[in-house]
Amino acid sequence: MDISRRDLIRSAGLLASAAVIGSTTAARAQTTPAAIAANINPLDLLDLTDFERAAKTVMQPMTWEYVSGAAADEITLRWNHEAYEKIRLMPRALVDVSQLDTRITLLGRELAFPILLAPTAYQKISHPDGELATVKGAGDANATMVLSSFSTVTLEEVAAAAQTPLWFQLYVQPDREFTRELVHRAETAGYQALVVTVDTPVLGPRYRELRAKFSPPERPNLRGLKGATGAQRPTEQSIFSAVLDPKLTWKDIEWLRSITKLPVLLKGIINPDDATRAVESGAAGILVSNHGARNLDTGPATIEALPRVIEKAGGKLPVLVDGGIRRGTDVLKALALGANAVLIGRPYVYGLAVDGARGVTRTVNILRRELEAAMALCGRTSIASIDRTVIWK
Repeated sequence: MDISRRDLIRSAGLLASAAVIGSTTAARAQTTPAAIAANINPLDLLDLTDFERAAKTVMQPMTWEYVSGAAADEITLRWNHEAYEKIRLMPRALVDVSQLDTRITLLGRELAFPILLAPTAYQKISHPDGELATVKGAGDANATMVLSSFSTVTLEEVAAAAQTPLWFQLYVQPDREFTRELVHRAETAGYQALVVTVDTPVLGPRYRELRAKFSPPERPNLRGLKGATGAQRPTEQSIFSAVLDPKLTWKDIEWLRSITKLPVLLKGIINPDDATRAVESGAAGILVSNHGARNLDTGPATIEALPRVIEKAGGKLPVLVDGGIRRGTDVLKALALGANAVLIGRPYVYGLAVDGARGVTRTVNILRRELEAAMALCGRTSIASIDRTVIWK
């Protein structure tokens, strides 16, 4: 039987359409029940803002208020991203950008790109598989994950499921022997770095959480720690918590370094003078962070603090930054101002809530793709070629 060229083209088109429909149907079959109930097809979500909007519709109200909220009037939360919007990029024309290299070396190890997953607590409130879905999504995206001390899955279970490097975020506990054991567990499980949160002697006034009557789920990594149960939120009578140490000082950083072979990074450095102390303390790295604007409101945006911290660090240790990053152009701006890498928190949690592990993978991949596009449009073919001349003055 003779088949015309038009029939062949039509047949090919039908097959292609069937393939797309099939892949979409398969995607829907694996989508979280909450997303299906909200009539959301994750494949229709194209950028991180799409995932954020979708997450609001699938998260429980209490969960949404916890994840998206910040301290007091949430001014710093707004500033964290607005500060990126005020930075302009310098495009370049007629540069061969057919080959792009996003690799970096951090703490002596090569990473495929300079985007890590920041530590975020209580991930099972966003998705039933919690941190296990996140670590799978991170692995599929070839990204490094930083696990929170307040994870809802044990650090050992997460490590056993990991395909890519893991770092462990540590809240130093008032019980130093418990802290020592927690550090030992992280070492034994194969974590490659400790990220010590240093900006949270107390929690900020997180009124959205309080109004939503948020109560944290079980924290299996803190089992056996006296006083670790309960809401642990400031009250009208006291600002202190049993699982945060208001006595933490630079001497304790020296102590931590003495009990572990892992590199110790300090998360929560905003003041340039603290960057100087971090270098003197022997820290392996600095994370410029304001805790997602969840502690001190009206403090500066992290991207504003970054250049001052880098100046004081003097190139003696890597400096990373988090807070407010929603676009690949934001990543490029942070790198141009001297950051070695960036971390994202809320964006991948929104991906987790909407589509589990695949949502995590897609949020990372979207941001990476946007970074690559921004590099190409600014005529930069490698991370090493990104400097302040990328910024329009």
